[in-house]
Amino acid sequence: MRISVVHSTTYRYDRPVFQEPHTFRLRPRQDAAQHLRRYALEISPAPAGKTECLDQDGNVVLEAWFDSLLEEMAVRSSFEIDTLRDNPFDFVLAGKELAGLPLTYGQPLAWALAPYLGAGNECQAVRELARSVAESAGWATLAFLTELNRVLFETFEHIIRDHGPPLDAEVTLQERAGSCRDLAVLYCAACRTMGIPARFVSGYEREAAFQDQANMHAWAEVYLAGGGWRGYDPTGGLAVATSHVAVAAAADPRLAAPISGSYRGSASAKMEFAIGMQVEAGGEDAQT
Repeated sequence: MRISVVHSTTYRYDRPVFQEPHTFRLRPRQDAAQHLRRYALEISPAPAGKTECLDQDGNVVLEAWFDSLLEEMAVRSSFEIDTLRDNPFDFVLAGKELAGLPLTYGQPLAWALAPYLGAGNECQAVRELARSVAESAGWATLAFLTELNRVLFETFEHIIRDHGPPLDAEVTLQERAGSCRDLAVLYCAACRTMGIPARFVSGYEREAAFQDQANMHAWAEVYLAGGGWRGYDPTGGLAVATSHVAVAAAADPRLAAPISGSYRGSASAKMEFAIGMQVEAGGEDAQT
């Protein structure tokens, strides 16, 4: 599937401010599931300097710094990408010991995956949710991932919350409602209690564009030896395939935010954003 996206974000301040260095995580990743055909990022006013690099999670990021006061900053990213993974289950687990829960990885993989297993401090309610789902799935790894996706999709209220960080997993579980990023955090937390490495992903999803959700999407990825990182979207109840475009992924959602940084000054800020998406698959276009 070929997907084109234009993502515009504007920050306005009621008085001049000095922008501290900013990190931009807007370039879609290039991997076996995605082929990036073109990409451009425009920042106005132009920063004093910038550099593109890999962050600690392997995401391609732009680091930019500024040298003057401003009252507005406009950011526009655009890209065209081919999504390639039609079948999200095109793999075999690399060992029969991975078929059942809880998972335990040996070294050196356990050391490499440690950041995605959390600190083991998930609340009791999340542990009980994971255990209940595991029992329903017969303690089978792949069945657990599918069943957890189904439970969060079918039994939680899905809300649109344009601003703010994700809620803690415990809060989302207690309220039985959440945005896409809230449900992604809860999915990751439940997986980690079963020894499944999990991380938060920010990106785009074609159905969100058709539903006039002018914001980025979020879902979870889990690491399965033999299959690598595989996505699950509890907002849609689906395993991730060609309808999703992954941009950034991290164990901590704050490290996958599309734009992060601060400003120096006493001004109040207002953010406006819009996402336009075109999909070349069946002749449909979505524009938000």
